[in-house]
Amino acid sequence: MYSLTQRRVEEKMNYRKFKKNAKALSPVIASIILIAVTVAVSVVVAAWMGGMTLGLMGSTESASITNVQFAGNALATATVSNTGTNSVTIQSATIDGNSAVVGPFVTGGSMVITKGGSAQFNITAPSGQTFNDGAQYTFNLITAKGHTLTYTATYSAQPSL
Repeated sequence: MYSLTQRRVEEKMNYRKFKKNAKALSPVIASIILIAVTVAVSVVVAAWMGGMTLGLMGSTESASITNVQFAGNALATATVSNTGTNSVTIQSATIDGNSAVVGPFVTGGSMVITKGGSAQFNITAPSGQTFNDGAQYTFNLITAKGHTLTYTATYSAQPSL
């Protein structure tokens, strides 16, 4: 039988043989692996940041006033089209920079135009003001996110045929 010291000597020799035969990773292969890991991590980070950016940018409003028809000397009807992917909420209006009354509003004091939809509503001139024949008026609608939709129209007292 072997003594304990002989066994240890034999184990050390076997370890040395194993270590002598073991091959280390080549520096070229190690560099390629490091570059591959770096590229993989950067792709993941870029995808994550791209998702955040699209989330923020996807919330922009894309609506416009497509037409304004005068319905009297103090009343106009505006048509708003929402071409975006999110709903647009109209909260207030101005005519030539003066506050105007917008309606009809649904409950909550604003009008929501769903994505891809359009809506018509009345814009009433500020109290005591009327539209003058041949005058040009700038209608601004302000959304809940603070964007301004602008349309310019000329009032004609004589309806066109």
